[in-house]
Amino acid sequence: MPKNKKIDKTDVKILELLQKDSRITTAELSEQLSLSTSPCWRRVKQLEDTGIIQGYGVLLDRKKIDLGVMVFVRVSIDSHSEKEAKKFEEEVMALDYVVACYSIGGDADFLLQVVSPDLDTYAEFSMSTIRRLPGIKEMQSMFALKEIKPFAGFPVNIYP
Repeated sequence: MPKNKKIDKTDVKILELLQKDSRITTAELSEQLSLSTSPCWRRVKQLEDTGIIQGYGVLLDRKKIDLGVMVFVRVSIDSHSEKEAKKFEEEVMALDYVVACYSIGGDADFLLQVVSPDLDTYAEFSMSTIRRLPGIKEMQSMFALKEIKPFAGFPVNIYP
């Protein structure tokens, strides 16, 4: 199967159902798709083999696990050499409170999504860890006041 597999309407439905409930059984999935179990299993396997499905997981309520603060941190680094950027990326990967990191264009170099139990913990993490990352020139914290639409999956239904 090629790595750039085109997905069809059945694949879209599979992806939608799996994003809503990754614990759905193949039997339940095939029933909802009006497809027999074996072809359904093969389709899921192809989606896994091509890397469209990269894994399975659960969505957690961060507040119920004592992570009530969410902050987006824009970071600019001093040097834009590949070596310095890689070093920054490697160190960010090891930080548990950083749940996502993106290299971005515009007036900053990286955008970090950080969670923390409370403001004091974030302040300490920000000052003692983020500011000490290699090559940090500038950082700006933007606090999420309210989650309007938390990430719950990708919009796969946009395919024809």
